[in-house]
Amino acid sequence: MIQDLLSFLSVSGRFSQPIRQHMKIGIIQQANTANSDENVLRLQSKIRDLASKGADLIVLQELHNGLYFCQTEETGIFDQAETIPGPSTESFGQLAKELGVVILLSLFEKRAPGLYHNTAVVIEKDGAIAGKYRKMHIPDDPAYYEKFYFTPGDMGFNPIETSVGKLGVLICWDQWYPEAARMMALAGAEVLIYPTAIGYESSDTEDEKNRQREAWITVQRGHAVANGIPVIAVNRTGYEPDPSGQTRGITFWGNSFICGPQGEFLFQAAEEETTQVVEIDKTRTENVRRWWPFFRDRRIDEYGELTRRFRD
Repeated sequence: MIQDLLSFLSVSGRFSQPIRQHMKIGIIQQANTANSDENVLRLQSKIRDLASKGADLIVLQELHNGLYFCQTEETGIFDQAETIPGPSTESFGQLAKELGVVILLSLFEKRAPGLYHNTAVVIEKDGAIAGKYRKMHIPDDPAYYEKFYFTPGDMGFNPIETSVGKLGVLICWDQWYPEAARMMALAGAEVLIYPTAIGYESSDTEDEKNRQREAWITVQRGHAVANGIPVIAVNRTGYEPDPSGQTRGITFWGNSFICGPQGEFLFQAAEEETTQVVEIDKTRTENVRRWWPFFRDRRIDEYGELTRRFRD
């Protein structure tokens, strides 16, 4: 009798999936080379390993197929961009389907001739594209000349629905903007995810390196606290020289981490290559939001001027 009822509810769509209270997240922090085929093979091997350890969702770093090419402005680099769907979504999609995992990719997207984006793509367990997000905040700093390559995103801040939960996907420079995190949280994101490529300029002092790294960690933990949801930040690691020789290159600082809804560390990597599976308990998110009801107490009637560039 009970089995018949469950079958009816499943067919009718009223009980299509059980409510998932736990999410097992696998992260890959990798040092890349100029050989993109080798980088991808190493990533896929690590994805297999994380899946064997029970990961439901596997998150890769920003622009994971190759080197961080934004240290210089070279028109030939646009040849590295790919369409979505395209080669990466096809190969990683096949792997996701084989292993039964959700994979978050970070790609250099060719949308049209002369129109390119820094785009995150979520691949479902069946290999299909669940959704994508185009990076909204684009830096233009020494060794991070992203405005030359990437058009700002035009898809808004909308979580991506998946079989493992509602993912608030953002990218790197977005992590410095509390507005982006809030918009995702207000739309029902269950986690915030930041694939990242950030590091030190080698001439920086040790004190300055520490300040930069700790600021990066602190601001994202703040997003977790302010919105009452976990944060997943996955950075690359390793040294990548500046092809132009104008700077001394970037040493990507790694330190990928996952924190809970009170900013508590669930895992933090060091600077070396790392893979890890971390379990998130969604019931804790619910409890924290009951204890600290920040959304309840927001004065939405007084925030209108936040849409201005500056209050002058």
